[in-house]
Amino acid sequence: MLRFFLPRDAILTEMNHRFTEVSSELLVCMAAVNPRNSSSFYVDKLVRLGEIYAEDFDVGHILVLPSELREFHFRVRNNNEFVGCTELSKVAEIMVKTKMNTSYPLVYRLIELTLILPVATASLERVFSAMSLIKTNLRNKMGDEWLNDLMICYVEKEIFRSISNEKIIEQFEAMKKRRMLVPQKKVAPNEEEE
Repeated sequence: MLRFFLPRDAILTEMNHRFTEVSSELLVCMAAVNPRNSSSFYVDKLVRLGEIYAEDFDVGHILVLPSELREFHFRVRNNNEFVGCTELSKVAEIMVKTKMNTSYPLVYRLIELTLILPVATASLERVFSAMSLIKTNLRNKMGDEWLNDLMICYVEKEIFRSISNEKIIEQFEAMKKRRMLVPQKKVAPNEEEE
């Protein structure tokens, strides 16, 4: 039987090459929190998500989590505040507004971690990209502190652009007593302010 290669197959093949099994499992577990598909509220996948985040959920939390998830799901389905809610961030807002974040702290922690992960991952990717630009073969013997300082300057360049050179020079001179001050920029006669 002849099988056609569908675009979906190409996408799945690419995803399998790009993501490890653990990453794929993490994404599948995170999808179980999606409020758009409340019929697929899989408690076992959400418990597995808690197990993946072992530093945030100890063994006692994992044992309590299934019952807290079931109770939360039942309460959300019968609560008018959540009707039509299709965004996870909105679920978190409603939980805080209705104080459900204190009633269901483990569920709220799962939601927080699910919301934070994409941002944290993108930020980390950005930092590693910056490191490949900063730590070149010519700068290979750079110390960790100097590398860290350069990385901060590169990653947070928008903040550093907003600081004037004069402020930086003043801060540098105030750090410790120096033999001489940083020379002032000489202004040519035709550049003087009018």
